[in-house]
Amino acid sequence: MRKDARACAGCGCRLSQYNLEDLCAACSRDRRLDVRPGPSIPDAIWRDSDIQTAIANWDFGLASRLIREQAGLRQDDMAFMTGLSQSFLSMLESGGRRLTNLEKAARFLQGIGTPDALLAPPFRESTAPVTPCRVPYTGPGPSPLGVPPGTHDVTDLNELASQAATQSLRFTEQLTKTNVSDVELEGIESTLTEIAGAYVHAPLHRVFTNLVTTRDHLFSLLNGRQPPAQTHELLLLAGTSCLLLAHASQNLGDEHAAIAQLQTAWTFAEQADHNDLRAWVKGTAALIAEWSTRRQTALDYTRQAMLLSPAGETRIRIAAIEARAAARMGDRTTALAALEDLQRAREQQAAPDALTRFGGLLAFPEAKQEYYIGGTFALLGEHQLAERHATAAIELYENGPKEQRSYGDEALARLDIATARVAAGEIEGAGEQLQPILELPAERRIRQLGDAMHAVTKLLQEPRLTRSPVARDLADATRGYQAIDTRTKALTP
Repeated sequence: MRKDARACAGCGCRLSQYNLEDLCAACSRDRRLDVRPGPSIPDAIWRDSDIQTAIANWDFGLASRLIREQAGLRQDDMAFMTGLSQSFLSMLESGGRRLTNLEKAARFLQGIGTPDALLAPPFRESTAPVTPCRVPYTGPGPSPLGVPPGTHDVTDLNELASQAATQSLRFTEQLTKTNVSDVELEGIESTLTEIAGAYVHAPLHRVFTNLVTTRDHLFSLLNGRQPPAQTHELLLLAGTSCLLLAHASQNLGDEHAAIAQLQTAWTFAEQADHNDLRAWVKGTAALIAEWSTRRQTALDYTRQAMLLSPAGETRIRIAAIEARAAARMGDRTTALAALEDLQRAREQQAAPDALTRFGGLLAFPEAKQEYYIGGTFALLGEHQLAERHATAAIELYENGPKEQRSYGDEALARLDIATARVAAGEIEGAGEQLQPILELPAERRIRQLGDAMHAVTKLLQEPRLTRSPVARDLADATRGYQAIDTRTKALTP
């Protein structure tokens, strides 16, 4: 027996290095049974070839399930014997978790009383005395796990295989360490879903504050360590949070901040190699450019986004942005072609992608589609079509779920109807559409409303309407319409 080897205080057999107790598994189990009766596993079960194979392959989840089924035990019984939690055993048996920690694996095997003959050498309570010999490490670079070259003490290939397996498990144990659980990831995803949903109907400052908090939490997790699959999910969630912050910054009228958030979101999309996020970032970049003076840039971004976008709402959204951007440039041909692309995309059946599954601002439902179509026709000067689609958008929002009602889209759709009615000389009808917008609280007046209201004011001041007292009153009411300004304390809760 090696100098540092320990012996069982009960029967004197050699203890595994992973057994931190003074007794071997058999003696420890006997002591527990003396204290209180507990579940047991019949000896005949260990002769089952499937159980033997599962233990030999270190598939402890399969072994646990097979043993329970044949012994008629519950997961609570296995938890009592092994010291593992019932929830962990449930995930272990379903394949959701792996038992890679050597100490826990040893306790599991010892707790269920696995016969010594079925155990791999690292888990055996006793082995025959050996005279160590040295097998030098001949691999490239430094010896793994900090073991100096030439210090792998083995007696034969079986012992070497056992030692190599132990070292491999130790390495995977380090590799699979994580600072975030799957439950926490699901919680963050749920939070982003709530924020995306609230975005369309809640005051912007509340959304912005929650977004910054969630983004900061994601950044702190990414600064830690987790397996690649969890890192990939964190990158997608972090990119989504920055994408939402880009929209919020644009709605505040801060284009520079919006672009900076988009650049960050794009970096996350590249790191995660995620095309759905890439498509949304390019589409949002087109949207921001469309509301600025860089209209051609907006069209360029939509074409890049279309190459990346999956079928479904994302493709519809990009076509809608392209149509409206082209209409702002007076490019009727491109605008109408984009609307045809939108219609074709509508006819395609597709499941939600990685971004549209969040819903809210990151979805593009029928109401929003109608609003964009109406906006395109308004910019092309086809006011009857503009009013028809804008009215359809408002009706869909009004009759749909309250939590999906976008006050920003609905207000902008009313401005398109007001524009159409001013063009037709129906000033009183225009006033009916403008009144709800004038009554919007300051915290809901996104920056785009200020720009669109200014355009309506200019129409009401055209020479042909100077003799209309209703037009003059409306012009006075809309003049100086105050939208959210980043220079104000709009973000203060």
